[in-house]
Amino acid sequence: MPHLSRRDLIQLGLAAGALGLGGSRALAQQRLTQAELLAFEPLGQVTLLNFTDIHAQLVPLYFREPSVNIGVGEVTGLAPHITGRALLEAYGVRAGSPDAYALAAVDFAALARSYGRVGGLDRLATLVKAIRAARPGRTLLLDGGDTWQGSYTSLKSEGADMVQAMNALGVDAMTAHWEFTYGAERVKALKDQLKFPFLAGNVKDTGFGDPVFDADTVFERGGLSIGVIGQAFPYTPVANPRWMVPEWSFGIEEDKIRARVTALREKKVDLVVLLSHNGFDVDRKLAARVPGIDVILTGHTHDALPQPVVVGNTLLVASGSHGKFLARLDLDVKDRRVAAWRFKLIPVFADVIALDPDMVALVDKIRAPHAAMLSQVLARTESTLYRRGNFGGTMDDLICQALLAGRDAEIALSPGFRWGASLPPGAPITVEDVYNQTAITYPAAYRNEMKGSFLKEVLEDVADNLFNPDPYYQQGGDMVRVGGLSYAIDVGAPMGKRISDMTLLKTGDRIDADKTYVVAGWASVNEGTQGPAVYDVVSGYLKANPTVKLDDKRPVRVIGADAHGMTE
Repeated sequence: MPHLSRRDLIQLGLAAGALGLGGSRALAQQRLTQAELLAFEPLGQVTLLNFTDIHAQLVPLYFREPSVNIGVGEVTGLAPHITGRALLEAYGVRAGSPDAYALAAVDFAALARSYGRVGGLDRLATLVKAIRAARPGRTLLLDGGDTWQGSYTSLKSEGADMVQAMNALGVDAMTAHWEFTYGAERVKALKDQLKFPFLAGNVKDTGFGDPVFDADTVFERGGLSIGVIGQAFPYTPVANPRWMVPEWSFGIEEDKIRARVTALREKKVDLVVLLSHNGFDVDRKLAARVPGIDVILTGHTHDALPQPVVVGNTLLVASGSHGKFLARLDLDVKDRRVAAWRFKLIPVFADVIALDPDMVALVDKIRAPHAAMLSQVLARTESTLYRRGNFGGTMDDLICQALLAGRDAEIALSPGFRWGASLPPGAPITVEDVYNQTAITYPAAYRNEMKGSFLKEVLEDVADNLFNPDPYYQQGGDMVRVGGLSYAIDVGAPMGKRISDMTLLKTGDRIDADKTYVVAGWASVNEGTQGPAVYDVVSGYLKANPTVKLDDKRPVRVIGADAHGMTE
């Protein structure tokens, strides 16, 4: 049996006691072994290892994949816009298997009892070290960004905990998105603490257009010269506060990527890799338009696919989020082109993988000062709590209930963030769980008056960010989540025409464009927003309502959606 730290024993015991999962580890080990997870027939000269969107999660967690992931336009019905049983059938994954639990939301609560938690940097380190030992001098570990944000310890240390952890893990290069929400000066300070390159060639100074960060770097592995280009999230000042990075501009900058690929090829590199936080559909379009990229390691949209998507001569790899997966891509390169490849998306099953002692010690050191506070139980849930999905989940329903009650509002709005762990039925809801949903640097829970016409404008604007048929105009996130309000959405309608039937749930009245409503929300990108921190609002609500039971029914009627992208 893998060695367990005192911390791990406590966590496992708490989870087992709460969920009746006393046999979880035994069940997982009966069905799966670490050797099986690592089983792989090596190929070629180099192994690319990739994770992305880990969102500062140091320890194992539960994470439910989306049951709604709708594609529009040319990508309708294409991966990753396939969910549930349709996804399992498309990739030949047996229902109820470990891979089914990792990849789809089908039977999540039941399978969680068998297979337990996922992720944990001490487990990820074990996998990385094992692969490196088997492929000495041939591996490259690349981090797709959204690494420094998403937990209490990252918020309090302003990202320093994750810099320490990634240095210890031996990352070779990273790019970024939520990292920028610590502000420009903090990002530059943390970058200087890294033992590896911070690549973000599409970030430049607004004054003279000078690059802020390195755009690319070259590695030598397995006798190959490998050029890696870093692409930060291009819409950071739209999705997040502009005032935090006032002198930096972002963008897709396709022409500059094309020029960098050409320059690397002229240097006679054998392989070109784009380490990207563009989002899957943006990178799919980019791959079709920019020749010469061998591999795109895509991030931002949190998609987890068991095989790369091939676009022309480019392999597009999506390795999930929250430390749930480690992607392995072996490449055989001949005449500066990929001649053959082999891939495995490795689920990081916490109850199966041995703990790396060095990472255990570091994680314990980071968390020890906060452990007592983080483990405080605020409530228990009788329902599966999750966030990921185009139109929200029960975790955001809970946050909206807290906003409605705590801010005395008629309508609540919660941002369409993709990050945030899940909880199965019977689990305690701790202080740490609340921060795993709300740990941001602009947490004020506002209370404003909004006209009905402005509410519709907000929903229309976010809908276009998500469902614009041109991926280059999709600016990140899922639909804003709503409390106290229902509406219909036609995902295929033109901009400004998607939202209808907006109804106030408390009265059943249609939203009047000229009437004013009291609206509570959080994560406003406007500087100077006033209100209590959202994590305090949610914690207070849970203390007053210690049993959580929510019907998983979206207050959204979806029109014109492809069935493959919806299993609800």
